[in-house]
Amino acid sequence: MTPHPPATPAQPSYRPPSTSRGRAPGPVAASRAAAEPAADPRWARPALWALLLVTAVLYLWSLSASGYANQFYSAAVQAGSESWKAFFFGSSDAANSITVDKPPAALWPMALSVRLFGLSSWAILVPEALMGVATVGVLHGAVRRRFGAGAGLLAGGALAVTPVAALMFRFNNPDALLCLLMVCAVAAVLRALDDGRTKWLVLAGVCFGLGFLTKTLQAWLILPALAVVYVCCGPVALRRRLGQLLLAGLAIVVSGGWWVAAVELWPAASRPYIGGSQHNSFLELTFGYNGFGRITGNETGSVGGGGGRPGGGGGWGETGITRLFSSDMGGQISWLLPAALILLVASVWVLRRARRATDAERAGQRAEFLVWGGALLMTFTTFSFMSGIFHQYYNIALAPYIAALVGMGAGLFWRRGGRRAPFVLAVAVAVTAGWSFVLLNRSPEWLPWLRWTVVALGLLSAVGLVALGLLSVRAGASAGDGEQAGDGEQAREGAGARDGEPVGDGASPGRSPLRTGRHLAVLVAGLGVVTALAGPVAYTLDTVNTPKSGSIITAGPAVRGGMGGPGGGFPGGRRAGMWRGANGGTGGPGPGGPQGTRQAGRQGTQQSNNQAASPGRFPGQGQAAGGGRRAGGQGFPGGPGGFGERGAGRMGGMGGLLNGSKVSAKAKALLEKDAGDYTWAAAAIGSQNAASYQLATEKPVMAIGGFNGSDPSPTLDQFKKDVADGKIHYFVAGGQGGPGGGRGGPGGGRGGSSKITSWVEKTFEKVTVGGATFYDLTRKA
Repeated sequence: MTPHPPATPAQPSYRPPSTSRGRAPGPVAASRAAAEPAADPRWARPALWALLLVTAVLYLWSLSASGYANQFYSAAVQAGSESWKAFFFGSSDAANSITVDKPPAALWPMALSVRLFGLSSWAILVPEALMGVATVGVLHGAVRRRFGAGAGLLAGGALAVTPVAALMFRFNNPDALLCLLMVCAVAAVLRALDDGRTKWLVLAGVCFGLGFLTKTLQAWLILPALAVVYVCCGPVALRRRLGQLLLAGLAIVVSGGWWVAAVELWPAASRPYIGGSQHNSFLELTFGYNGFGRITGNETGSVGGGGGRPGGGGGWGETGITRLFSSDMGGQISWLLPAALILLVASVWVLRRARRATDAERAGQRAEFLVWGGALLMTFTTFSFMSGIFHQYYNIALAPYIAALVGMGAGLFWRRGGRRAPFVLAVAVAVTAGWSFVLLNRSPEWLPWLRWTVVALGLLSAVGLVALGLLSVRAGASAGDGEQAGDGEQAREGAGARDGEPVGDGASPGRSPLRTGRHLAVLVAGLGVVTALAGPVAYTLDTVNTPKSGSIITAGPAVRGGMGGPGGGFPGGRRAGMWRGANGGTGGPGPGGPQGTRQAGRQGTQQSNNQAASPGRFPGQGQAAGGGRRAGGQGFPGGPGGFGERGAGRMGGMGGLLNGSKVSAKAKALLEKDAGDYTWAAAAIGSQNAASYQLATEKPVMAIGGFNGSDPSPTLDQFKKDVADGKIHYFVAGGQGGPGGGRGGPGGGRGGSSKITSWVEKTFEKVTVGGATFYDLTRKA
């Protein structure tokens, strides 16, 4: 839990320089000087470069094994690389029939990469991996400024090996860019807290605006916490603080609102339909399906819509304060979460009496804990209690906040935390070791030795920290050094203001009880770090070595007690401790147990990648590739039966709603023939179905009904007109329109995809090629 101590003495405490009139400078100048980083030890820069290099290797390793990852977004990237209009709107196809159900900022870097290097898995996913490396670097710099190089390295390393972070920085969902922008925003606010300069708050506003164009309102979850901390702790006059926040708000509106205004003012007839909305409105999408609907669960057009159940339950899992520690979520994000909360509370307590006017350094440290801690608590609370769509990979939003608090807290107590520092760190290490054991024990057949090793090292490290603390207390009592018991504050707060020494150290400047026995402390610190990171590293390595594809993916091995849906978080799942494997067996080791499920999932993914299944098949129409059914599992809406515990990344197509199928060479040739004579080479129900054929042929394929097949785009009349005008060549058979696809399903969508399917089947000639069925829309039956 603690970084290695610096090889050189710690930075001397800040002493405000005298002015020509013999007065110390004001709080702004003092804050700027206090925030200046100390001269780094010689190992600091090589260690940083090593961290970034290891992170890059980790995120780039075997990256192409995931193929096009989430084909839903990859198809939009391909479209944007072909058409600037599709690029601007985030259209699913280059002919601009419908957009993805998010704003397009996350697609832009990938689309530019594909324009430069051509369509490939690497061209799509490398920008995401580089975002991960950049996020680690920015977090390291933000923590290092006040807490030292060791703390920065620990924070950056903890983020790099957080399983859900490694998962999403190797994937093409919007969460990678959102995470980078949020870390940049927080770093800018921290700089504003240092020197009070407006430019930093404006820069933070720009990051929040771009974050809105990445994943709408989720980018603004932490805004209230950051604004409150700046109002309370900013180094300039209150009136100026409020004015600066107004300018930052203007920056948010401009940087995020320009695109929204363009879309809303653009004539609807000449732009693509806004996917995910029911009335072709981005504002409706923002505040409904992607906005407050996520909180309340009332998401019109959702695959699991309908809201939460009384008592805190919902179609997306039980809500409550323990949600992120559950079997489905815990291994993704919560390894260091207890330690982060412990260090947050303890650090704020230790720094509680610091005043900017007399001790700018420690007051600035407290403000940074409040910023990162406020961001963590706002996000944690929202994720814990939201009743709408919630997937495990959303937890990447928490990863940098947890990593920062762990690095900062460990750095604070390591260097100058007072006599209680070893005991605080001992508690953090012990709790982390115990919780890691619980998480690892949820996969009992996966690396069984690891959980016992973590407990042993954690116990040894905690005992060592306690021993150091007791030795320090005994030595201090013998020397009569005048420290107070308790939090280690100096007896006279005013002394710091007069002589320039910091207030609240409780130790000599730059010295900590943990640094009195140097060699023993280094050993104890190393054990603490190993204890904290062993579990996340193992999960992350498993994640990196497992191909991921589909719309719902998870990190790490299979776990007991997970929810029944894909990735453990799809609606309709029930908790259970056993799975039914691909062959129907239940319980215990073997095909029906956790390891068997894991193997079945891997085999299913391989199977789905080597067969040309009908991409329109929905749950209930056949066995989901790669999925063992879980005992007691309830079915996905639209078909009976549960699905395998692992996510869609280890499962097959899930009927084409969550992932597309591989397109056979014969089917590809069929669609490519004379494709230049049509606006759309084909049309298919649902974006994943359409994406499979679009990525295979690099020709526009219309996604009827958008992602869920429940959007009212196109209507039956519009579709008939496009067919009559000779714009669509083939219709891909098998889709049923998804929940709410014109049939009043649980999502409540207004889509007419089922009507379109019925009309096509009655009117046009059927063609079966390469195991898939099509309807030739140029030939009547």
